[in-house]
Amino acid sequence: MARRSKTPELPDDFEEHILDTDIQQEMESSFLEYAYSVIYSRALPDARDGLKPVQRRILYTMNDMRLLPDRGHVKSARVVGEVMGRLHPHGDSAIYDAMVRMAQPWSMRVPFIDGHGNFGSPDDSPAAMRYTEARMAPAAVAMTGSIDEDTVDFRPNYDSRELEPSVLPAAIPNLVVNGTTGIAVGMATNMAPHNLVEVVQALRHLIKSPRATLEDLMRFIPGPDLPTGGKIVGLSGIRDAYETGRGVFKMRATARIETIGRRKGIVVTELPYGVGTEKVMDRIKTQVQAKKLLGIADLKDLTDRENGLQLVIEVKNGFHPEALLEQLYKQTPMEDSFGVNNVALVDGQPRTMGLKEMLEVFLEHRFTVVRRRSVFRRGKAADRLHLLEGLLIAILDIDEVIALIRGSDSAEQARTRLMQVFDLSEPQAAYILEMQLRRLTRFSKLEVEKEAEDLRRTIEELDAILGDEAQLRRVVSDELAEVAKTYGTPRRTVLLESSGSDPKAAASPLEVADDPCFAFLGASGRVARTNSDEAVGTGGGRANHDVIVSAVRTTVRGEVGVLTSRGRVLRLGVLDLPALPASANDPNLQGGLPLQEMVALEGDERALALCSLATEGPGLALGTRQGVVKRVNPEVLNRDDWEVIRLADGDEVVGAVELTTGEETLCFVTAEAQLLQFGADAVRPQGRTGGGVAGIRLAAGDRVVFFGAFETSDPGDAGDAVLVTASGSSTALPGTEAGAVKVTPFSEYPPKGRATGGVRCHRFLKGEDTLVFAWAGVGPARATSDSGTPVELPDATGRRDGSGVPTSQPIAACAGPVAARLGGGDGPADPAPDAVEG
Repeated sequence: MARRSKTPELPDDFEEHILDTDIQQEMESSFLEYAYSVIYSRALPDARDGLKPVQRRILYTMNDMRLLPDRGHVKSARVVGEVMGRLHPHGDSAIYDAMVRMAQPWSMRVPFIDGHGNFGSPDDSPAAMRYTEARMAPAAVAMTGSIDEDTVDFRPNYDSRELEPSVLPAAIPNLVVNGTTGIAVGMATNMAPHNLVEVVQALRHLIKSPRATLEDLMRFIPGPDLPTGGKIVGLSGIRDAYETGRGVFKMRATARIETIGRRKGIVVTELPYGVGTEKVMDRIKTQVQAKKLLGIADLKDLTDRENGLQLVIEVKNGFHPEALLEQLYKQTPMEDSFGVNNVALVDGQPRTMGLKEMLEVFLEHRFTVVRRRSVFRRGKAADRLHLLEGLLIAILDIDEVIALIRGSDSAEQARTRLMQVFDLSEPQAAYILEMQLRRLTRFSKLEVEKEAEDLRRTIEELDAILGDEAQLRRVVSDELAEVAKTYGTPRRTVLLESSGSDPKAAASPLEVADDPCFAFLGASGRVARTNSDEAVGTGGGRANHDVIVSAVRTTVRGEVGVLTSRGRVLRLGVLDLPALPASANDPNLQGGLPLQEMVALEGDERALALCSLATEGPGLALGTRQGVVKRVNPEVLNRDDWEVIRLADGDEVVGAVELTTGEETLCFVTAEAQLLQFGADAVRPQGRTGGGVAGIRLAAGDRVVFFGAFETSDPGDAGDAVLVTASGSSTALPGTEAGAVKVTPFSEYPPKGRATGGVRCHRFLKGEDTLVFAWAGVGPARATSDSGTPVELPDATGRRDGSGVPTSQPIAACAGPVAARLGGGDGPADPAPDAVEG
C-alpha cells in the first residue's frame, strides 16, 4: 500500500520573516571577507618569520611530531593529514604543494624540509604524497627553536580546539634569505632570495649601527643570491628594490663555450631562477623551426645528479658561438626578468618594505623572542633554585625531618608540619616529601649545592640580559653569527653591472684589431680585458665587489695561460674575455665573466694567476703546499692544457708567478707563521716534467699558505713591499673566522737560504694556532672578503713577530696596485702578476 505524504502543520502563532538584503551590499561584504581571508591567512607572509600560515603550520606540526633531522623520514601523507586535521582548514593539495616547495633546493635558498623520494624538478611535478617521505631539515630546527619557552604568542586554531603559534621564533631571517611569492586579492608579493651569510653580516652591522644607511647595508648585501645560481645583469633595479620595495633586474644563464668533438658548443650549467631546461629547450626548438635562430646543429640535455645541469647546444661550423649565445639570451628564457615586490604583513597589515625595513622588523622580532625566552628561563631557574634551597634545609636536619614525617598521620599533615617547623613554602615541602632516600648521601648534598650555584649564576646572566639593552643586542648578534656559521653557504649568483659582452666580438670577432691590451683575473674568479691604460691606473686592485689578483700584457687576438693549483697551464683566448669600459672608474671586473665559463677546471682545482705564453724569458715560478719551489723554462705546447710541474701525492700549487728578470725575490709563508725569502736565481730552471726542488723546510704538520714573487733591487731590500697575515683557529670552518690581521713592511724580514726554515712572521694569541691567510707584495695592499666587500687593513707596523688586530670579516684575497705589477709607465709593460693565496 502506497504511503501518502503529509504536509507538516504550522502552529497558529507562526509568522513568516523574510529579510530583504541589497544584492550589491551582500556581494561587497562577501568579497571583502574573502579578500581578507586570502590576504591574511593564505597568500602573504609575516614579515617576522617570513612564512605564510600553511608553511608555519607545517613546520610547527613536524616539530610537534619530533620529525627532527636525526630521526627517520615519515610519509608525507602523514604530515599533510596531521596539519590538515589539526590546524589548516584547507585542502591537502595546498599543504603538500607548500611542503614540496620547502624541500626543493632550486626553490629555496635554505630549504626547511629534508625530502626523500621524487620531489620534482624545475620542469616536473613531484610524486604523490603517498610515495614521498619527509622530515625537518637542520635549518627548520632554527626556525622552531625555543618555541616551548613562551617566546611567541599562540592563538586558537580554526575550530578553537587547539592552539597554534601566530609566528615562529625564527632564528633565520627567512623573509630576506628565502624570499617568497604569492598572489592575494588586489595585491601580490614577489621577493628574491639572498645569501644567508651576507644577510647576517648586514643584520649584525645594523645592530651595531641602527642608523646605518642603505649604502652601508649594500656593502654586505650587494644583491640577491638565487638558488639556481646564474648571473644578475644590471644592479640599478636592485638598488631601487632595496630602497622602495619595488624594482626589476635581469637574470642570465651561466654558459661557457667548449669544443665538442669537431664543433664548438655552448654548455649551459645554470639557468635563471624559476626557469627549467624543458622550457628553454622548447623555446629553442620553436625559434629554430621558425628560422629565427640559425647555427644550432644539435641540442642535448645531459643533466644528471652527479654533474648537475648540463644543457649542450652544438654550433654549426662557420657560426660564431659568441654571437649565437647573444641571440639565445635575447630570444629564449636563458635571460629573464625578476620583478621585486616586497609586500609582507607587519603588525597584521600589508606593507611594501625596503631592505632596511625588512631587516629592522626581523631584528625587533628577535629582540622580543630573546627577551621572552630569558624571562621564561629565569622563571624556571628561580623555581628550581627555590626547591633546592628547601632540599638543602631538609638535608641539614634530616634526622628531625624523618622523625617529623614518621610522626605524621598523613601526607597533608607532614607537609603542613614541615612548612611550620622549617619555615618552608608549600612547593618546597611537597618536594621534600617526594625526595628519594638516595638523595641523603654526602655526595648528593654536594651535587645539590653545585646545581644551586649554577642556577644562581644562570639567573645572574639572564638578569644582565633583561636589564641591559646592549647585552640583549649582543646576544642576538652572537646568535645570528652562529646561524650564519652553521647554515651559511657561499654565494652562487654572480652580480654584473652590465652584460660584459663585446658587440664587435660577438658580431665579427675576426675583424677586431689585434691591439695591445691587458688581461685581468679577479679574486672572485672573473676575468676581463681592457686596452685602456687609464683602466689600469696606479692604485687599482680595490673594488666594491672584487680585487685584481693577476694581470698580464697581451693582445686582443692573442692567447694567455691560466696557472692552476694542479700545476697545469690552460690556454685562454683573449678575444673571448669581456672588454671592460675604458674608464678609470671601473677597474673592478664587475663587467667580467667567471673563468669557469672559459676553461674547464677539474674538481676543486683553482685558478691562481695568468701568464703570457712567451717562449723566451726567465719563465714561471711555482710554490707548492709541501714547500717545493720550481722555476719552469718557457715552453709552449700545441695543446689546450699541459702540466708544468710533477706534484707529489697530496700536494698542490699554492702560488704561481711569471718572472720578468729572473732576479725577483721569492717568498714562502707557512701556516705556523714561518716566512722565508730568497732570490729567484737560487733556483735552477727545469723542464715542465720536473718536480722542483726544496723551497722551505717545513715542521711536522706545517704547510705553505702563500707563495709569491716581486721585484726588488736586492733580496734584502723589499722597498714598498708589505706582508699581510691573519691568524685564527685551525678548528674553525674555512672562511668563517675573521681572525687577527697584521700588516708589516717586508723589509723587516731578513733573507735566508733556500731550503731553510725561515723566520717567524706572526705571533699567535690565545685561541689562535694557525695563519688563515697570508700575502706579500708591493703595497698598498687591498683586501676583500668572500662576498666581495672590501676589508679594511690596519696600518703597517714594524713588529715582524707581533700579533694582529681583530678585523670585521675574513679576508679571501689581497692584491697590490695593478700598475706596479705591470711595471708602471705610460703603456703596457711586461707582466709580473702577484700570486693568489692558497
